[in-house]
Formats: sequence, C-alpha cells, structure tokens
Amino acid sequence: MRVEELLKKRRSGGVLSREELVFLLGLPLDSAETYMIMAEANRLSKEHSDGKAEVHAQFALNLAPCSCDCLFCSFAKINDVFHEATELSVEQAVSYARQFEVDGANAVFMMSTAGYPFERFIEVAGEIRRNLNPETTLVANVGDQTLKNAKRLKDAGFAGVYHALRLREGTDSTLSPEKRKESIRNFQEAGLEVGTCVEPVGPEHTNEELAEMIAFTASFDPSFSGAARRIPIPGTAMAKRGVISELRMAQIVAVTRLGMPDSVMGNCTHEPCTLGAIAGANLFWAEVGANPRDIEEKTEEGRGGTVSDCRSIFRESNWDVLDGPSRFYNRKR
Repeated sequence: MRVEELLKKRRSGGVLSREELVFLLGLPLDSAETYMIMAEANRLSKEHSDGKAEVHAQFALNLAPCSCDCLFCSFAKINDVFHEATELSVEQAVSYARQFEVDGANAVFMMSTAGYPFERFIEVAGEIRRNLNPETTLVANVGDQTLKNAKRLKDAGFAGVYHALRLREGTDSTLSPEKRKESIRNFQEAGLEVGTCVEPVGPEHTNEELAEMIAFTASFDPSFSGAARRIPIPGTAMAKRGVISELRMAQIVAVTRLGMPDSVMGNCTHEPCTLGAIAGANLFWAEVGANPRDIEEKTEEGRGGTVSDCRSIFRESNWDVLDGPSRFYNRKR
C-alpha cells in the first residue's frame, strides 16, 4: 500500500476503506508521507469550503456535577471537580449570544449538561433567538433527544446540533452508544444539520478504533467531522493515560478529512492550533462559561479562546475566515 496511490484514489472520488485509513493513521508522525496527507487534506478542505474557515462560539447555560460520568469530562461527578450547580439567567445567556454575534462568530452554540431541563433550554433558546439577527446561525449542544424534542429544537430556530459518539462510549462513560446513534438519526430526521467529531482522542486509542470512528462519522453525512485530542483533567484517573501531541492530532485531523465524502464541507479540531489548520481543519471554537475540558468555572479565565484568537490562528495558517452565517450548518444540497 502506497500513500501516493491512496491520495490518487481519493482525488478521483474514491472512498478510502477502513484498512486504508488504518494504514494512513499508522504512518510515522515525522515522515514525508504524513506531511503529504496533511497537505492533501488542507487542499481538500479549502476546495470544499472555497478557502473559507469558520469560527463558531459556544457558551454554557449551566454548570453542574453530571451523573453521566464521562471520565474525560470535568463535569463528571466521579471526577469530583465541581460540586455546586449554577446556571445563567436568561439575560446573561442573551448577552453571551449577542456578544458572539458582534464578535463575528459564524455560529452561536448553546451548551448544557445532560441533566439541564429541556423545557428550560427551549425557553432560553426562544429568548436568544428573538434577540439575534434572523440570519445568525444558532446551534444546540445537548444530550440525547427523542424525535419529538429534536423537532422542537428545529422549531425553536436552531439550524443544527453538535452530537458525537465519543471514543469508547459506554466504557469511558455511562451513556449508551446506540442511544447516541439514535439521537443523531432523530436530529437529522427533524431537519437539523449534525456536526460531529472523532473525540476525545488519547494515546490508548488504536488506529483501528480511530478508523472505525472516522468511517462512522462519514456514514451519516455530517455538516462537519474532524478530530480533537483529550485534554486531561488534573487529578483524575484518565489524566494518567496522558495526552497525544498536536502533531498526532493534526495527522488524525488530516486522515479524517480524507475519510469524509465531498458533501462534508467542514473539518474541525479542538483546541485551536496552527498545526490543525495546516492539516485541513477549517473550524475552530471560541468558548465562554463552563467547559468540560477546564477546571475553571469560566473558561474564558482558563483554556477558552476568543473569536478573535481563533481568527488569528487561521490567518497565521494561511486561511481566510468566512464573514457571515455558517455555511457548514446551512448547506445547499
């Protein structure tokens, strides 16, 4: 198997097999072949997005110890990081969303923990939608939902959702992999675009696992896929597993782009970095409020970057940034 042959196959519209994805993921990080893959992924991403990267911005409606106990998450009860539940007022939520709009975010994400009341989420979303420009793209980052609730999100003015089947779901979390997949189907049936990601990647994840997840994300034609490394939560059992390098993450980001159909415009990575952008990532996130990768209650005082920060990283990586509403969540088919 040769990299040149696989890149030629991909350029001609061929679909890479899982075996071929495993091969690409297994190449030495500092090899010429890996840089060839990154260059081709960068070319593909620019071709499919007309050379325009996007910056999406997320705020959290609440912070609370979560019984889903995802071992990689600072909200997990088992990780004993946060002990009290807090939530934004409607006025605070509207203020965050409007500030993101002013800052030029291409989409505004509303996130909540899995235990946040859905009725409350819809109520706050309605007020936010009324206070944003009609063309501003609103996206939900919520737990698993029924088809009925998915339709309510659509009716509330959301263009799409972020939802992922995380690596080793059901083992490193208490959530059902099948329920995650069902929710993705429900969101799409309701007319919502679904963004997703191969995440959170750690040193223990095999190339076979990563290839399987890349293929799964490709299977439902998301608005974007991509890859994100796991950020260790200090003092937790999972932190002992370590963290992959940015170069390894860039390699996975690139292979993920090659594994997506051409209908997928976006290729994300998190946290924002030049290596990811060079390897074909055309989507970053700015964040405020609670963050599952941070031990600060307000991630803007910790790991969270701003819209301006993200745009700057893209510019340093020879990307232009889209002005206006997200095209990833508003695909014309």
